[in-house]
Amino acid sequence: MEPEHKSGCLVCGKDLKYLPDPVAAACFYCGETHQTTAICHDGHFVCDRCHRAPAEDIIEAFCRTTQERDPLVIAETLMDTPQVKMHGPEHHLLVPAVLLAAYYNTKGDPEGKLKKIPQARQRAALVKGGFCGSHGACGAAVGTGIFISLVTGATPLSRDGWQLSNLVTAKSLETIALHGGPRCCKRNTFLAILTAGEFCREHLGTQFPTHEPVRCHYYANNGECLAKDCPFFPG
Repeated sequence: MEPEHKSGCLVCGKDLKYLPDPVAAACFYCGETHQTTAICHDGHFVCDRCHRAPAEDIIEAFCRTTQERDPLVIAETLMDTPQVKMHGPEHHLLVPAVLLAAYYNTKGDPEGKLKKIPQARQRAALVKGGFCGSHGACGAAVGTGIFISLVTGATPLSRDGWQLSNLVTAKSLETIALHGGPRCCKRNTFLAILTAGEFCREHLGTQFPTHEPVRCHYYANNGECLAKDCPFFPG
């Protein structure tokens, strides 16, 4: 699948087919049902609101509705949309949102997911673009701290939740830093999610599905790609 589909279906890039009569279809991202005469050859439909929505809206809507338990699958689905650019602060929301979706889907707690994802969006909005260089803290790593803080109910006065949310951020930052710069929002997102997944298994007793090794297909859009020095570079 190619990233940032320029034409055709926003989900998979395949050609759209236009029907002579409207049919009811559920939007791939927000799940709302609409009448449409345009679906792709794989059956995907994207409503007008999601079609023109900014990245944060797409991320929140999809994470609220998906039943997927693998955060990497959710992340790659979102990163393949035109709204999510090669680099940008939308990744600061993407990381905690996909982790929250996968965590609460695994726990069988849809109400928890619907409650926490909007809170993650509010918190992630405080992590500005370029945070990795200007503040020495990659927003993807901060996103793992947002995730753990939300699922543990941490506050500045908490004991265990405070410790865990700071610890996962530290582990994510170390993993990202050891792979070197310059920044790549895709690489750092993968590293942050993988780190958080292992952290959940060790500290929260929650294990996400085993994912095949990540192979990046975004590198052609990254002028600063580390190529063979990136653990996700194909081949």
